Amino acid sequence: MNRVQTDRAPQAIGPYSQGIQAGPFVFVSGQIPFTPSGERVSGGIEAQTRQVLENLKAVLEAAGSGLDRVVKVTAYLADMNDFEAFNRVYGEFFQEPYPARAVVEVARLPRDVRVEVECIALKGA
Repeated sequence: MNRVQTDRAPQAIGPYSQGIQAGPFVFVSGQIPFTPSGERVSGGIEAQTRQVLENLKAVLEAAGSGLDRVVKVTAYLADMNDFEAFNRVYGEFFQEPYPARAVVEVARLPRDVRVEVECIALKGA
């Protein structure tokens, strides 16, 4: 098991790793809409989703993987009314065959952001 670490995504805000590589898999911790320098992204769900997915991409690339190797995504929304806008931005980052996915509404997310996304991917070939 190896820790995945990059300065191209925000640093962990607690006792966890940005990602873990275990066997042929990369497990990326939930990414929230903060820049790599630690600034919260302003704007609505579209801007926040875009930053979250850029962070996810950076961690995957640090592990020798990429968005095209993602097999499972779990997304957490503060408001399910944001689903359509979230989905539009998500579709800019993922291509067919799309990863398996769950999207759930939660009562609250860290730092009161609107979206958090985690994933499981295959390590690069």
